[in-house]
Amino acid sequence: MNKILIWSITAALAGFLFGFDTVVISGADKQLQLLWHSSDAFHGSVVMAMALWGTVIGAIFGGIPTNKIGRKKTLFWIGILYFISAIGAAFANDPYIFAAFRFIGGLGVGASTIAAPAYVSEIAPADKRGRLVALYQFNIVLGILIAFISNYFLKDIGENAWRWMVGVQAIPSLIYILFILTIPESPRWLLSKNRDEEARKVLFQIDPSAKLEDIMDDSRENGVTKHENIFMKKYRFPLMLAFFIAFFNQFSGINAFLYYAPRIFEEAGLGQNTALLSSIGIGITNLIFTLIGVALIDKLGRKLLMYIGSIGYIISLGLVSASFYYNWGGLSVPIFLFLFIASHAIGQGAVIWVFISEIFPNHIRASGQAFGSSVHWVLAAIIPSLIPMLFSEIGPDVVFLIFALMMVLQLLFVIFIMPETKGISLEVLSENLTKKKIKKNEIKETSTAGIL
Repeated sequence: MNKILIWSITAALAGFLFGFDTVVISGADKQLQLLWHSSDAFHGSVVMAMALWGTVIGAIFGGIPTNKIGRKKTLFWIGILYFISAIGAAFANDPYIFAAFRFIGGLGVGASTIAAPAYVSEIAPADKRGRLVALYQFNIVLGILIAFISNYFLKDIGENAWRWMVGVQAIPSLIYILFILTIPESPRWLLSKNRDEEARKVLFQIDPSAKLEDIMDDSRENGVTKHENIFMKKYRFPLMLAFFIAFFNQFSGINAFLYYAPRIFEEAGLGQNTALLSSIGIGITNLIFTLIGVALIDKLGRKLLMYIGSIGYIISLGLVSASFYYNWGGLSVPIFLFLFIASHAIGQGAVIWVFISEIFPNHIRASGQAFGSSVHWVLAAIIPSLIPMLFSEIGPDVVFLIFALMMVLQLLFVIFIMPETKGISLEVLSENLTKKKIKKNEIKETSTAGIL
């Protein structure tokens, strides 16, 4: 189990770079807009959101290298993309070059949401899979916190502070590249490529008592049509699950908030320094409640965490909207947004990448994750791009009210559609979900003895 934990943490470090890359731009937000005299529309959709459009492309096409060259090699090249992005953006002298290098980093983010959860889910025992895959999310929020802290300490080093903010990511990127060389390839991927002996060796390292034959049929394309794809009728239910969990994740407003945290706090009447400090508080809250979510996901299950998160979303977003509408001022907005972040971290944040990595069969897992990640990142690109304009046109009170109403719909999705997946092997999940053997939103639990 120690080896599995180390390999899982190593793969999940892609999440650290994801979190750092996503949020580091928030510290440079206003400085870049002033430097390049950008309009709200150009600044939001090009300078700020170009990384997210890269993420969309990375998510759409990230399943291809994850399937073709393997989980490990894909993770390695993701590290290379992060490194190039950090160096290039730091030395950029106009918004277009800056946006181009941020786009390259976005490719890494999008691909990492496929390769890292797929890798960890495929090496993890069923009863520990939730918390091990959730290490990816933990690393995301750790990266977010470190980015907020880094931005705070670099903000006063002069007119080129933004260059240091985005460039410092090159250091963890290089460390990650070296670490990823130490992990083995996923045994399930090796089986899908008929590399049985290599798969057997890795599987023996994971669990000497595990039987290769137990995962062989579902990992190979033997028993399925060679040209199967995720859009076939029998995969309609897992496809729908992936769509809705990704859709609601972004319509909570989480990425819009993370990208513009300092700006939102300033809109609420806080000074620049207080806004940046409040952002650090957001990062700490996110980290603490993600740890709680990771600890509970295999005990309470995915659905209960989503219940808790959904209710917390509705309350917190409603209060944030009211704060802006009634101009309550002071620390009301930061406090309510801390509750929002806690709700996200323990619910959607802890669940999304675990859930999407579980619900598709082995031979189309990367493609299924690419679909779910694509939905997530298309919305994550569109929504933050619109925030500066929406705040100006309709006001933050209406924006946060819309997010709150969307979370009411998420709660209904969790109650009536979302199945529980905890403690069930990937092969049994595959059989049950594709054949729709689901009654009252529960997956029939069958013996998983001898199966990872």
